[in-house]
Amino acid sequence: MAIFQTKKIQSFIVFIIVLAAILWIFQDNILNISVFKKTTEVSELSEEQIKDTPYLEKIDNFIIKEYSSDQVLLHTIEADVYKSFKDSPVQLEIVTVTTFDEKQNETLTLTSNRAVIFKSGSIHFIGEVEIKTLSGISHEIDTELLVVKGDQIKSNRDVFYLGENAKIKAQGLDMNTKSDLVNLNGDVEILQDSGATLTTKNLLISHRSGEKRYESNEKTIYKSNENIVNTDRGVDINMKTEQTKLLGDVTVVNGFGSSLTSYDLIIDQSNDGEIFKSNSPTRFQSNAVDIKAKKMHYDAIAKKLKLTDEVKATYE
Repeated sequence: MAIFQTKKIQSFIVFIIVLAAILWIFQDNILNISVFKKTTEVSELSEEQIKDTPYLEKIDNFIIKEYSSDQVLLHTIEADVYKSFKDSPVQLEIVTVTTFDEKQNETLTLTSNRAVIFKSGSIHFIGEVEIKTLSGISHEIDTELLVVKGDQIKSNRDVFYLGENAKIKAQGLDMNTKSDLVNLNGDVEILQDSGATLTTKNLLISHRSGEKRYESNEKTIYKSNENIVNTDRGVDINMKTEQTKLLGDVTVVNGFGSSLTSYDLIIDQSNDGEIFKSNSPTRFQSNAVDIKAKKMHYDAIAKKLKLTDEVKATYE
């Protein structure tokens, strides 16, 4: 009996040791989760509360460098003004954060008028933020809250992304500091300088290899002055060539009672134009005629439609 009790005690001690080891291994994750919940609440402090809170310490021309355990520089934080508080996160004004790779090369620079730093090490940028990557690509973002933690940059608030000849609104953002990819999450609205708009979901912005592309696999609607285009398989926008490709089955409806149906439609907006073209089977329908063809070219500004290759027309 004593032996049995001894074994039970030994088993219990082993369980305690294993549990302590597990908690030790995952202590950072546990801390991050609890801190994130608290910081989410703290980050929603009103402007009046922030202004009325007396600070403990103020430092002008503040700079701090953070190193890894191997004394490798991870990032630097510079600010015109640093303020610390008793029960609130540190506040920074006119702040620049620069990250570095293992070879001590700059990988990313983030600048903003305001930011706060929490004890967890996460940095929350507030308002307009400019992100410059190693390749020289610049991302300009306006949001209530942008969180930087390690290699990840995230926001779960409404985001305005200043793109090439367009302003893009989304319901969130995430990106990795080591890539030139930005994910705009949720419902996305692209407001082009030309006046046209596109609505879609979950837009990927890619600047890899010098390209400038916006891509989505979700249903997309394109609207201009007199045309509405619906597609079911997504959109691929090449901002360098100013060409938008609407993927899958496409329907073009205008204000004159006619419609076009096609597949993989290209909208060419170069030289201030708006030309719809497709090399796939196309059908034009109006009150007076029904025309089928293999290719289509439509100048939406001049209102000229050209159907070619095996054209078949039926007149009412």
